[in-house]
Amino acid sequence: MVTCQVAKSLFNVPKTLARVRDGHYLQPRWKQLFADESIPVDVIISPETAVGTSVMSRLALPGAFDSATFCDDTVQMIGIAIAEDCPVIDTPLNQLTGLFPDLQAIVVGVRRAGQIYVPDFDDTLQAGDDAFVVTATADTERTLKIFGHEEQEARRILIIGAGNIGYQVARELDSRAGYSVSLIEENEERAREVAERLSKSIVLHGSGLTPEILAEAGVRNSDIVLGLTNDDQVNVLTTMLSLQEGCQRGMCLVNDVSFLNLAGQFGMEVAVNPRAITVSSILGHVRRGRVMRVHAVGDSSAEVLEIEIQEGSPLANAKIRGLDLPDGIRFGFVRRGKELIKPHGSMELKGGDHVVLFVMASELEAAEKLFEPEKK
Repeated sequence: MVTCQVAKSLFNVPKTLARVRDGHYLQPRWKQLFADESIPVDVIISPETAVGTSVMSRLALPGAFDSATFCDDTVQMIGIAIAEDCPVIDTPLNQLTGLFPDLQAIVVGVRRAGQIYVPDFDDTLQAGDDAFVVTATADTERTLKIFGHEEQEARRILIIGAGNIGYQVARELDSRAGYSVSLIEENEERAREVAERLSKSIVLHGSGLTPEILAEAGVRNSDIVLGLTNDDQVNVLTTMLSLQEGCQRGMCLVNDVSFLNLAGQFGMEVAVNPRAITVSSILGHVRRGRVMRVHAVGDSSAEVLEIEIQEGSPLANAKIRGLDLPDGIRFGFVRRGKELIKPHGSMELKGGDHVVLFVMASELEAAEKLFEPEKK
């Protein structure tokens, strides 16, 4: 916050962003604090709030290891692990439209052997791949089923760690009907504080690394365990121990990218990376052009962007077939007014359209130039 003050007051920097971890500053009563005559912060990034929201969205999409929404929540990007029993293995991607003509979904990216790339239309998916799919939100559940994922939404949830993120997730679930939530918190004072704030959830004081505490929290009857402490190693170990003790699924919060490869192994289906989520929150404010939303994929080797086409840009009034797009860029959906359009070669783009793109990091500059109005 002080850095933003110095940048604006002494150097007239036109836009300032501040990462603010203390959630109290987000409350309405602090609104006047972040004004030009006080502390000039134009955009506040709250990592813990963003991570909590991401965890909730992952819970709502069982079977997806990654997710993000675009175009006022009418479009979603989901990451899907391709298992050996996936019904569309060895099917060329360009045949998916013929098999499912009314399915509003496009495979825009694939991760194979740790490397992310934009597939050709005649490529096939293989067991062990991760597919990044852009779908109409109304078709997300059906898309997951077509790709072999029919997991039920978790209702009995065990949370390890009642810190800011764990408490935020528990509070949200606590306010909804149909969820049974248990938390394990190692700090006794924090455990008491959180227990007093939650009306339905059960809070236990102890370590998630203790089998007896896990048993008391009902690990064997839980649908999913969420490792949400501030320690990566504790999150990984408690999640794996919970799965060994009988919990069905696991989701883990990890900052170290080397732990992200554990997702999909040992029953740990999702690894949430706070750094990637924070980066995604910031990128939308620093990209050139009318970038509305950015989501960093994996280790940020690719991004999914929602960009508004401006009049005078190379894309305005151009047909997709005539665009000389680099191999590292793939169109997802186009939103025109309230209409969602699955892009095709003969489609003519218009000024004001919102386009969802999957872009490799090496092609980000090329993508930004496509959307910038030509200089006169």
